[in-house]
Amino acid sequence: IPQELLSRTSLETQKLDLMAEVSDLKIKLVGMEKEQSEYEEKQNKAEGLLQELRHLKIKVEELENERNQYEWKLKATKAEIAQLQEQLALKDAEIERLQCQLSRTSSHSEVAERGKRRGIPLIFFNWDSIYNFKELFLFSRNIYFFPYKINMDGTVVSDDLSPLSLGMDSGPQSPLSLENRKSPKGIKKIWGKIRRTQSGNFPADDLGLAEFRRGGLRATAGPRLSRSKETKGQKSDYNAPFAQWSTERVCNWLEDFGLGQYVIFARQWVTSGHTLLTATPQDMEKEMGIKHPLHRKKLVLAIKSINTKQDEKSAQLDHIWVTRWLDDIGLPQYKDQFHESRVDGRMLQYLTVNDLLFLKVTSQLHHLSIKCAIHVLHINSFNPHCLRRRPVEESNVSPSEVVQWSNHRVMEWLRSVDLAEYAPNLRGSGVHGGLIILEPRFNGDTLAMLLNIPPQKTLLRRHLTTNFNVLIGPETQQEKRDITESTAYTPLTTTAKVRPKKLGFSHFGNLRKKKFDESKDYVCPMDTNPGATNGTQKNYTGYKGLSPLTDRELDQVGQTD
Repeated sequence: IPQELLSRTSLETQKLDLMAEVSDLKIKLVGMEKEQSEYEEKQNKAEGLLQELRHLKIKVEELENERNQYEWKLKATKAEIAQLQEQLALKDAEIERLQCQLSRTSSHSEVAERGKRRGIPLIFFNWDSIYNFKELFLFSRNIYFFPYKINMDGTVVSDDLSPLSLGMDSGPQSPLSLENRKSPKGIKKIWGKIRRTQSGNFPADDLGLAEFRRGGLRATAGPRLSRSKETKGQKSDYNAPFAQWSTERVCNWLEDFGLGQYVIFARQWVTSGHTLLTATPQDMEKEMGIKHPLHRKKLVLAIKSINTKQDEKSAQLDHIWVTRWLDDIGLPQYKDQFHESRVDGRMLQYLTVNDLLFLKVTSQLHHLSIKCAIHVLHINSFNPHCLRRRPVEESNVSPSEVVQWSNHRVMEWLRSVDLAEYAPNLRGSGVHGGLIILEPRFNGDTLAMLLNIPPQKTLLRRHLTTNFNVLIGPETQQEKRDITESTAYTPLTTTAKVRPKKLGFSHFGNLRKKKFDESKDYVCPMDTNPGATNGTQKNYTGYKGLSPLTDRELDQVGQTD
């Protein structure tokens, strides 16, 4: 009994010691939780400050953009005012010319009426078509001459209308004799003399009266007469090279190109298509007011294509098509930015990381989505109808077909595998067939995360993963598994952001010089070849020549926080 009592006492002592240790551990745990909460509170404050800093930065950028827009509007207003002043001056000159012509016409009618009453014939002739004046002067007595000249607009402007102009005596004239009145030979002789003068456009043979037409050279008293001239070569030649285009044709081209807001400045600066062909980006910003970097890039790429005579398939896709393409790849939230920047197919081909950041695309997952979608366009020669939007009769779907699925087609596939309730979550996610097949880190877990399937629903996630692996095929599944098992693997997340590359101090001296240089950091390089990734060589020969995106290319897109 004493031994049992001792053992019982020792056990009680051990129990008390253990309880004391547990209480100490609980106290430490409470302390650690308190420290953790304080740390989280500090972290939240820091994130709040960073968020405020980002908002301030965005506001500064918006204010800067507003200031640039106001400057552009001011410049445009000044240009419009100058144009209106020029038009006003032209109208004033036109009014003055019409008033002068009206006064001369009234004096002409008075002289003609006076000559008619006196029985004196009037002969109208054009200074520009009369050469043999000596013959005409022989018969100038007792005849009123009405000299006039032709304007550019086809109206008649006369010189002083007076009897026997051309330096003849202006005294009172005697009427024609009765013999001359009775005999038509005098008038015929005068008419023959006028016909024999070497006036323009009259052939040597005799012309009947039927050959005369209104606007030709006639011996009548009607006002506003002029000689019709054939204007050869005034019709614009639409087969002319771009360098020979007129200012108006270049301006029309800019409007069709989506850059109509710069036409006002283009009319003042552009003299022909050669002006744009030889223009630098600095000239475009200074002379045409193109401060928007993507508008400038759009014009630079078009001019470069004209200079190099490259017929690119991507140039056939305009900025309206690109906005529909964003719907197809599941990124409709960026349609306004892309439309405002007039991003077309050619710009997609040469899109850079900085361009996407300027378009406010900061999500790394969205960068990869756009990268894979552009890659699919490259493989399909920028065919505007290469993406499949609706399901067709397909029993066994191959990865080469899945890679062309649009975002809506992926949602249809989710409905076919009994996951219809989660399908709407893919709107705005950037998930399409190209991202599913070509992105090595995109797997079943990534899709489950984007569908907002809770981690505790293991059976549902397993069902999704099984159908996902069947969809992508065994070869792609093995390649994704190899990437997942590599030591450098980092899973895709919805919070990872792309940051612009930081420049060292050695680059600051060249910032001004490289302001207009074309960046080569393309989102989707044009020559994308299969390469080794973590010791494995990828083979996509069965997928219509499609090649995956290597880890090296992924590093070019950006790093996560």
